[in-house]
Amino acid sequence: MSCSAIDYFIFVPAYNVENTLVEVLSKIDESILSRARVLVIDDGSRDGTAQAFENARNLSSRFEYLKFEQNSGYGAVVKKGIAEGLVSGAAFIACLHGDGQYPAEKLGEFFAEMENNNLDLLQGSRHAIAGGAKRGGMPLHKRIGGAFLTALENIAFRVKLTDRHSGFIVYSSRFLKTVDLNRLSPSFDIDLELIAIADARRFAIAELPIPTRYADEKSNLNVVTYGLRVLRQIWRRLKGKTNN
Repeated sequence: MSCSAIDYFIFVPAYNVENTLVEVLSKIDESILSRARVLVIDDGSRDGTAQAFENARNLSSRFEYLKFEQNSGYGAVVKKGIAEGLVSGAAFIACLHGDGQYPAEKLGEFFAEMENNNLDLLQGSRHAIAGGAKRGGMPLHKRIGGAFLTALENIAFRVKLTDRHSGFIVYSSRFLKTVDLNRLSPSFDIDLELIAIADARRFAIAELPIPTRYADEKSNLNVVTYGLRVLRQIWRRLKGKTNN
C-alpha cells in the first residue's frame, strides 16, 4: 500500500456487495480522494464483490482492496480498518459501508466538520430531521427499537444524540490512538463501544444529519442480540465500567 502523506483514511466494510460497491465508491468526491486513501475490506464475500472492486479500480488509483478469506464479522473489519488508518498517518478515519446505506457524497462535509470544530467522533444521524427515517424506508420495528435504545443511551451517556445506531462515523486519530482495539467487540456493537469510550473519556462528539436509505439489501444484524449488547453497554456506563 502507498505510504504517501494523506489527511483522510476511509475504510469500506464489504460483504456480498457486488451490486452496490461501484456506486458507493463512485460517490466519493474527487476533492476528498485527492487527500485520502480508500481501503475496501472484503469480509469473505461469496458473490462478485472482488470483481466489483476491479471495476471500481478504474475510477481512482486511491482505491485499495483487502480480503479476509473467511467471514470474520463486522467488528473484525472495523478493527482492521482502524488499524490500517492509524498506520497510514491520516488525521481522520471514516467508516463507509459498501452496501450503499450511507451517503459517500457527504464525506467532505463530515471531514470539514471534524476539522473546523476540532471533533473526535462525528456520527451521521438518520433521525436528526423529523420523519427522515420513515421517508427513507427504514422499517417500523427498526425506527421504534432504535428510538427506544437511543433514549436509554441518552440517559446513561454524557453527550446526547438523536441516532446512536448509524454506522456512518468519522473518528480522529487522536482519539483512536487511545483505544485498545484488541479489547473491542467482534460484532456490530463495536460502534457503540467506540462511542461509549469517547464519551467516558470526554472526547468531542457530535452528529450531522444524513439521509436514510433502505432498499432490498439483506441485513446481517441480529436485532435481538444487538439490542442485548446495547443494554449491556448502557449497564456498564451506569456502573462506571466503560473503559478499554
